[in-house]
Amino acid sequence: MHLKRFQDAQPYEAPNHFGCLGLRLQGFEEGGPTNQWIGFSQFLPGGGAGPDSTPFEKVYVVLEGEMTIIVDGTETNLGPMDSCTIAPGEVRKIENRANHTCKMLVVIPYPPES
Repeated sequence: MHLKRFQDAQPYEAPNHFGCLGLRLQGFEEGGPTNQWIGFSQFLPGGGAGPDSTPFEKVYVVLEGEMTIIVDGTETNLGPMDSCTIAPGEVRKIENRANHTCKMLVVIPYPPES
């Protein structure tokens, strides 16, 4: 078992994100997961990311607050315990349009090694 306490999570900067503080809960460390890493994103009101895509899928799980996901012009609102999978190459934009912080888990496979 690899244990990591929340107090030991390290911040990271996600590309093309704004109004967001990300903490790495698991991954990119000795003894951690080998297939994916887990981030905890806290989006301030007006915060978000994109539009952009990645060559691998990612999963979003909203823990608190609300997040609007925009894919191909279609807007979907996620609330607490709602989740979605963004497919590889799918262009998405996310926006916190509420006046409360949105807290999300993000599950992402490791990028291919160069």
